Amino acid sequence: MIYNKIFTPLSLGFTALKNRLIMGSMHTGLEEEKQGFDKLSVFYQARAKGGVGLIVTGGVAPNRAGWLAPFALSLTSTKQCSDHAKITDAVHREDGKIALQILHAGRYGYHPLCVAPSRIKSPISLFTPWALSKRGIVSTISDFVRCAKLAQAAGYDGIEIMGSEGYLINQFLASHTNRRTDEWGGSFENRMRFPLEIVKATRESVGEKFIIIFRLSMLDLIEKGSSWEEIVMLAQALQANGVTIINTGIGWHEARIPTIAQAVPRAGFAWVTERLKQSVSIPLVATNRINHPEVAEKILEHNQADLISMARPFLADPEFANKAFTNRTKEINICIACNQSCLDHVFQKKRATCLVNPIACRETEFKLQVTHHKKRIAVIGAGPAGLAFSSFAAEKGHKVTLFEKANELGGQFNLAKRIPGKAEFQESLDYFKQRLQKAGVVVKLNQTVQLPDLQNTEFDIVVVATGIVPRTPYIAGIEHPKVISYIELLTGQKNVGNNIAIIGAGGIGFDVASYLLHPHDKQADEHFYQEWGIDKSYQHRGGLAAHTNIESSRRIYLCQRKNSKLGQNLGKTTGWIHRTSLKHHKVEMLAGVEYTKIDDNGLHIKQGGIERVLSVDHIITCAGQMALRDLYEPLKEKFESVFIIGGADQALELDAARAIRQGAELAETL
Repeated sequence: MIYNKIFTPLSLGFTALKNRLIMGSMHTGLEEEKQGFDKLSVFYQARAKGGVGLIVTGGVAPNRAGWLAPFALSLTSTKQCSDHAKITDAVHREDGKIALQILHAGRYGYHPLCVAPSRIKSPISLFTPWALSKRGIVSTISDFVRCAKLAQAAGYDGIEIMGSEGYLINQFLASHTNRRTDEWGGSFENRMRFPLEIVKATRESVGEKFIIIFRLSMLDLIEKGSSWEEIVMLAQALQANGVTIINTGIGWHEARIPTIAQAVPRAGFAWVTERLKQSVSIPLVATNRINHPEVAEKILEHNQADLISMARPFLADPEFANKAFTNRTKEINICIACNQSCLDHVFQKKRATCLVNPIACRETEFKLQVTHHKKRIAVIGAGPAGLAFSSFAAEKGHKVTLFEKANELGGQFNLAKRIPGKAEFQESLDYFKQRLQKAGVVVKLNQTVQLPDLQNTEFDIVVVATGIVPRTPYIAGIEHPKVISYIELLTGQKNVGNNIAIIGAGGIGFDVASYLLHPHDKQADEHFYQEWGIDKSYQHRGGLAAHTNIESSRRIYLCQRKNSKLGQNLGKTTGWIHRTSLKHHKVEMLAGVEYTKIDDNGLHIKQGGIERVLSVDHIITCAGQMALRDLYEPLKEKFESVFIIGGADQALELDAARAIRQGAELAETL
């Protein structure tokens, strides 16, 4: 076994965890669906079967005021226990352990009943909270305790009290949101009274043999957040009052600093947990952007934490723990931290799933059964859609041959992996290569397929997954030597100067700007803390330092024809990061641009009726793409069963999640 630290059991005295991996809390959207508990039980059972040491559920409100949204999941009465028992029974059948997270949204509640320590509106909510009265505070503490007791009755092995991310308990702790002058406000001793009363009363109610995790905000990343001395004081008090484990919380939801997105270095906040380990003796959990067993092992080896929490990585691969335990690391479907199908979906009130694992949260619906009618299938194109389809179809028992014109698998993933923060796309490709090999897919690289190549074969089905070609906009002078495509840039076919205009401000345009601006060396991690104003020395409250506008040798103009905000269609939870980062680097973003011509002087534009010349060395086109589907219609005339998936089917936006999902769904039907 190469991950000895991960798979060393952890004794908690009255019980033990079989390894050091925790599946962190994550709302999936199944919680409020019809038959949601049946779906959740299968979802959590798969992760327990996959070998994780402890699962923490998505947040459950202890009362109506604590809802995240109207009619969100809560646990307030004994009649709800039977539903929760479906989950706990399913997990226990797989020898797993599971804790219920109790989350009171406080002023983050998206409803008119929300409450907070003081009547101060959150910048990310429409509703101004009601200030809790003294009686209301005491009642809320009782509701936390009742919820914990009900969780115990429903069979949970413990609870996690959500005290971070800017939710109610965190709101009591920070003077940023707690302006009270009574015994629940003012000094930090008063402000931390609320969580301590919850912990003390909960421990008394559930007894000694029940796990209580407290998720402590160790880095608020907001003005007037907690100081380091206050965090240590609270952690020691939590330990003294019966908390079993302290989990790490990083950043309030309103903080304008990335905490879990691709921009964050792997294990980018383990240093915070390590710092607290000097002050407490109960187990501490490191979290945020830990997605590979090697990263987890190093954190444990260096004594930065006792446990590792990962949420999205268990969406990507429920078998993460078992694969690591049996040294099958390359078979792990690594989370690429894109947020596209998980957090973005949840914030859009859709069910979460995973870009690289479309089965996630669809375990009861996606039935990939071995076929009794094996087909010979040709797949043309080894981008995300072709890779996914080939893997799933071969695993069903079909005989699959995968043709790819390039000398490597991956399609657009091979470009994406070159973008700063997206190197993990390479691990996705490594994972698919392992699947293809294990499933017996015949892979033929450097093969441009033409219709005659397939006419005399014995294939029963042909799947066209040929992807896209970049669209070349019509602009006078577009053939000028200054003009290159984003593919020529990212593949290194052409180099560029220091003054650049980018035509097109969609996802690719932003990626290209990032590629040109961010360092590609070992200093990239420290560059992240500098850029976003994170004070690793913790000399300032909340761990904030003044962010630095990054000096770059490049002058970049990012242009689009539309008058709308640049990057408007980027991911809901990540778009702001990309826009802010480009502002840090002083990129000039131009909307409503009319391109008039390109010549030796640069890019001639008209904006708001004013003519302007962007004197640039090079112009990079990122103006969309077109479906590459030349083979589709001719193949339909020659073969009875021809299908088209991925970018070849629809290329309006490059959408790897849709491509992989399409590939999986088509395989399921054959």
